[in-house]
Amino acid sequence: MTSSPSRYADWKAPDEDGQLLIWPDIETLLRETSENQQRLAGSQTLVQNIPLGELRARQRKWIGHTPDDQPLIATGHQTELYHPGVWVKDVLINAVARKLGGQPWHFAVDTDSPKHLHLRWTGGSMPITDDPRLNSAAWTGLLDGPTPAHTTELETALKEAQTAWDFEPSTGPFLHALKRLALEEPPLTASLTNALHQLDWSLGLRHHALLMAPLWACEPYLVFAHHLLARPAQLAAQYNAALADYRNEQHITSPGRPMPDLSNKPDEVETPFWLDDTAGETRQRLTLRRTPDGWALRDFTFRESTAGDEASAKLLLWLRQNQLRIAPRALTLTTFFRLLLADQFIHGIGGGRYDQVADRLIASHFGIEPPRFAVTTATLYFPAARGQKRVSLRPLLQEGRRIRHGSFSREKRDLADRIATLPRRSPDRRKLFFQMHATLAQHAASPAMRQWSQRLDDATREQMRQKTLFDRELFYPLQPQDRLRDMISRYDAAIGI
Repeated sequence: MTSSPSRYADWKAPDEDGQLLIWPDIETLLRETSENQQRLAGSQTLVQNIPLGELRARQRKWIGHTPDDQPLIATGHQTELYHPGVWVKDVLINAVARKLGGQPWHFAVDTDSPKHLHLRWTGGSMPITDDPRLNSAAWTGLLDGPTPAHTTELETALKEAQTAWDFEPSTGPFLHALKRLALEEPPLTASLTNALHQLDWSLGLRHHALLMAPLWACEPYLVFAHHLLARPAQLAAQYNAALADYRNEQHITSPGRPMPDLSNKPDEVETPFWLDDTAGETRQRLTLRRTPDGWALRDFTFRESTAGDEASAKLLLWLRQNQLRIAPRALTLTTFFRLLLADQFIHGIGGGRYDQVADRLIASHFGIEPPRFAVTTATLYFPAARGQKRVSLRPLLQEGRRIRHGSFSREKRDLADRIATLPRRSPDRRKLFFQMHATLAQHAASPAMRQWSQRLDDATREQMRQKTLFDRELFYPLQPQDRLRDMISRYDAAIGI
C-alpha cells in the first residue's frame, strides 16, 4: 500500500505581509479530521500485539484528553523562539477545535538539539538564556532557564531598541513571565513553553501545551517504540524505500535530503530513534545488533512475539536501571503524533514535506491508509517595515544589461556572426573579437552606465538595511498584540467561526 503523491500541494510561504496559507481547503480539512478519528479509533492493526485503536485510546487518556471521542487537534514544534509562520499552527488548531467542539494541543518537543534560541531584532541579538551550555547541550531539555538578571538584561536591551520603533511589541509580557518563572529555576524548555502559553492565553488562544520528554517513559509510547525496534531490518528497508520514492518524485539527487537513509546491515541496523544517556547528558543514534534471540540493544532484546504490556514494562525497567531514554527522531515523532494522539495534525511547510515521506512509511509498515494531515503558515514582517517598499535588485540588473548591450546589440550580433565564419586562431577573427569587447568596454564607461552603477550600489545598501525588516523568521512576540489578534481573526474567518 502506498500513499498517492498527487494529493499534496507545492506549498510556499506568502510573500505579502499579513497573508496566510491553509492546506487543504477548509471543508476538506474538517471532513478529513472526522474521517481520521473514525478510522484510527476503530483500527485493529496490531502494534506490538495491541490493536492500534486501543493503544491510541490509552495514549490519549495518559495525556488527559477526555472524553476520548472529542476531536484532538494538534501541532508540535521544538521548544525555541519560533516565528509567526510557526505560531499560526497554534492559531489554526484553536480555530479547528472550536469549529468541531474539540481540544487543541501544542506538543512542545524538548528532546531535539538546541536551535533558534537567540532573540533577534533590528540592530540586536541576545541569547534567551545565560546557560553556558547553550551551544553544546545534546538536547534542549538539558538547558537551564535564564536567570532573573539575564531577563533584566533582555528587557533593557529591547526597551532601548524600542525607542526607535513606533509600536509596542508583545515581548514585554513574555519577558515578564519569563522573569517570574526564573525565580523557580525551571529548565529552559519549561520556562519558554509556559511563558509563551501565557502570552497566547492573553491573546484568546486556549490550547493545552505539553512538554514531550515525560511521554518517552509512558507505557503506550514504549509499546510503539518496542514494536518498531523489534522489526528494525524491515523498518529500515521501508524507511529507505519511502525516502527513495520521495527523492525520485521531487527530483532530489542528494542522498542526505530530506534526511539520510538508515544504515541497514545484516547484523547491525540503525533505527529512527535517539538513545539518550540521561546521566551523562549525551546521545547517539540507536543501533541494534542481531542475536539468536532477536535484535538487541546492549543486553536488552526486542522480540516481536512479546505482549505489548509486558514489552513496555520490561523496556521501561531496563531504561531506568541504565539511566537511558529512547527518543524519536523526526519521522518517528510525527508518526507517533498522528497515529497515537491526533485526529488532525497541523504542520508547517517543512513538516508537511517531511510527512510526505512519513505517509509512505505508515502505509508500508503498518499497512493502513495514513491519516491525513494539514499545513499552514503565514507571513508577518517586522512592523517597522509597514509602508516601506521592498527593494528588488532584479529590475535594476535587467536594466544594466539593457544599457550595456542595448544600443550595441545589433552590431554585436553582426560581429559575432562574422567572428563565427572566420577560421579559429586567425588574425582577422582575433581582430574582430577585440573590436567587439573594446566597444562593450566603452559602453560600460558611459555616463548612463555610471549612473546605473551608482543606483545599483544604493539599492544594494538599502536591501541590506531592509534585511531584518523583511525577515519573516523573527520571534513572533516582536509583533504588537493587535497584529497577532488580527491574524487570529483572519484564521477564525477562514474556518467560519
